Amino acid sequence: MMDAAQRSSEKQPSYPPYNIEALAEDKYQITMAVAGFTEQELSLESENNTLSVKGEKQNKEDKTDRKFIHQGIAERNFERKFQLGDHVKVIGASLENGLLLIDLEREVPEALKPRKIEIGTGKLIEG
Repeated sequence: MMDAAQRSSEKQPSYPPYNIEALAEDKYQITMAVAGFTEQELSLESENNTLSVKGEKQNKEDKTDRKFIHQGIAERNFERKFQLGDHVKVIGASLENGLLLIDLEREVPEALKPRKIEIGTGKLIEG
C-alpha cells in the first residue's frame, strides 16, 4: 500500500498536501488538507486499485468582486490519484476541520492467506 501510493505521487503536483498513516497491520488512513472545500465539492472514486480524489469549487464566479491584499489560501480545483495495493479497499471517508480522512483496509481472501502444513503428515495446521 505504502510503496504504491508513493509511486503514484511522484509525478503529481503537491496540492493538496496529504499524509498516509498505518493505523494497524491492515488498516491505513490518508489525510488530505482540503481547507475551504465542502463535502459537496469533494468526490472519491475507487476503480481498478486506483483511488481518485477530486475537489471542484462550485461558486468561483461569486468571488470575482473580491479584492485581496494577500491571497495565500489556495482555492483551486484538484485531482489526486492513489494507486492502492492488492486487496486494499476504501471503507469510509469523513471531512473534519478542513481535513479529508479516507480509511482503507486490506482484506486478503482466505484462499490467498498462507497455510501451515505439518511436516511428515500432510495434515493442515489451523492458524
